[in-house]
Amino acid sequence: MTETQTRTASTRPGLPENRWSDADAPKSDGLASLTYRSNLLGADRTLVNIYGGNTSTKSVEIDHLGRDVTVLWVKGSGSDIASITEKGFAGLKLDEVLPLFDRPSMSDEEMTAYLDRTAFEVGRPRQSIETLLHAFVPAKHVDHTHPDAIIAIACTPNGPDIMREIYGDRAAWVDYIRPGFTLSQQIGAAVRDNPGLEAVVMGKHGLVTWGDTSKESYESTLKIIGEAQAYLDAHAEAQPFGGAKVQSVSDEERDALLFSVLPILRGAMKGARPVILEVDTSENIMEFVNSNAAAELSQVGAACPDHLVHTKRVPLYLDWTPEQGLDALKTAAQEGVTRFKTEYAAYFDGNKGDGDVMFTPAPRVVLIPGLGMVNSGPDAQGADVSRQLYTRAIQVMKSASSLGGFVSLSAAESYAIEYWPLELYKLSLKPAPKALEGHVALVTGAASGIGRAIAHRLAADGAHIVIADLNADGGQTVADEVTKGRGHRRATAVSMNVTEEGQVTHAYQHAVLTYGGVDIAVNNAGIASSAPIEDTSLEMWNRNQSILSTGYFLVAREAFKLMRAQATGGSLVFIGSKNSVAAGKNAAAYSAAKAAELHLARCLAEEGGAAGIRVNSVLPDGILAGSSIWDGKWRAERAATYGLQPDQLEEFYRNRTTLKVNVFPEDIAEATYWLISPAAAKTTGGVITVDGGVPTAYVR
Repeated sequence: MTETQTRTASTRPGLPENRWSDADAPKSDGLASLTYRSNLLGADRTLVNIYGGNTSTKSVEIDHLGRDVTVLWVKGSGSDIASITEKGFAGLKLDEVLPLFDRPSMSDEEMTAYLDRTAFEVGRPRQSIETLLHAFVPAKHVDHTHPDAIIAIACTPNGPDIMREIYGDRAAWVDYIRPGFTLSQQIGAAVRDNPGLEAVVMGKHGLVTWGDTSKESYESTLKIIGEAQAYLDAHAEAQPFGGAKVQSVSDEERDALLFSVLPILRGAMKGARPVILEVDTSENIMEFVNSNAAAELSQVGAACPDHLVHTKRVPLYLDWTPEQGLDALKTAAQEGVTRFKTEYAAYFDGNKGDGDVMFTPAPRVVLIPGLGMVNSGPDAQGADVSRQLYTRAIQVMKSASSLGGFVSLSAAESYAIEYWPLELYKLSLKPAPKALEGHVALVTGAASGIGRAIAHRLAADGAHIVIADLNADGGQTVADEVTKGRGHRRATAVSMNVTEEGQVTHAYQHAVLTYGGVDIAVNNAGIASSAPIEDTSLEMWNRNQSILSTGYFLVAREAFKLMRAQATGGSLVFIGSKNSVAAGKNAAAYSAAKAAELHLARCLAEEGGAAGIRVNSVLPDGILAGSSIWDGKWRAERAATYGLQPDQLEEFYRNRTTLKVNVFPEDIAEATYWLISPAAAKTTGGVITVDGGVPTAYVR
């Protein structure tokens, strides 16, 4: 078969695409080929959930004493096969693992401890929870996947009958039990006792396939899934989910409603830290959330055990329609989250074991008829994982419903997965959360200089950043920098003129629709102008007041509205100036506006205290590096004021400071971060000078 033929062998509509390329595939059939096959499977989320599934191969390796050893290479716990590398696989000495097949029973703790001692190489990740499945199936290559098509059959009341109708004796069925020793033993026995078997379907769970070569295993997986999908296509309902109950609102109305309700949802869903929200309004999502069946079907349970940690057992479905209006939506959101928390606590109390500690009881998925699906996570990546997994669940429910109904794990079975120590181990692999994880910061004037430095500093400690700047291209560049360095959707850019009320409101709407809300607002946008009072035009005066005073007012006012809606407090930092407290020769317009900023911040500290909104100020001086302001006339104007050449300003500013230092954007960013951080939780109305020490600007 040629490369082109290989790539197009399974591309009929509805069937999984065969992505194998003989030209790209490793020539060997060991770990490198396993990695290649795993990445191909993970590239199609209809086949394998994000972070889910596991793959393996068995190969002969040479140990540290020069002996031949048969090694089972299996996915490491917590990794994603779409991006896994060779280093992401655990290696176990197969001859030491296989004797376990004859044991009558084994606890999870005993199994994990035993497998840890069979490691072929030190320094590799812990083996997958389902390692014994791969060991007990007597094939060189084994794939365990969670295909939508297979799970749809596995989550129907008559799944075994449908499976036999599709595959005859070529596939075996095992009823649902939690993954581990017993399930692995059952699957291994089914394969060993039936030499003609091609697959095992796991009730309410997934699929196991295998092959003598990596390519054969991959193509066998696609073949089995393709047959299931063809069956589903032939039985698809003309009106899925019982047809539409409500119609989607217009894009404009949807955005307006979401702008109002997302902060309320986000505030109500907050646990130890804020959450990041993501909205999905795609066609397949709307088909479900708008349907007659959604209210009942969504409460049946998870479509796959792997979903539970990221989606919880059920979503929150808001019993609301667009005709009821915004006030009813706000009430439904607030009351819905409260009810969900109560019901989740009851679920926890009814199933908890000794030592179990309840997760944040808020929903991870919220379904809103007419508007879409809202997903939450500790960060944007976590919210997107929730979105991906519930998207898969919707497809499973759609197909299962056409086959006689959708069934799921019981509450007890769900709990046993959600709070399973082996599943929680995956979560323990994540680094400890940073101080600003889950927070959203809107930074004005962030395309350069101080604003850019602040954006990077806050992102370094976990915040998601909204880069708001009149310079749209420059803002996008900074957003791209932050995202590249910090990960999925960590920053977004929006064009904003702080003097235009509509643009300020739009920037906050952009922040809400992107992340769900705002916890931090940094007022940094600025200009500077210098002239003796006689030469200060009304235009110059108004321009300084408009940007530095009115602009700060508009940005702060919208932040207060949003933070009050969230009801979780917040933090504002105003980037003032030495001139906020010290007279500036030939800079009356600038200095007066900067003084107004400082007093505005102090006034707002008083207004925000009862709501937990802190407002503080940082007063820098002489920040020339990376500043678009100093690249303009301001440098020449200030130099002229002091009788200097423009290139002498850095030295002049350094020498006039008490500490004899120059101050840089990163210094201002560090002070800003401190005021925002938990370390300053009891500070509001405060002022930090970062100017190297200018006696006339000492705050007194």
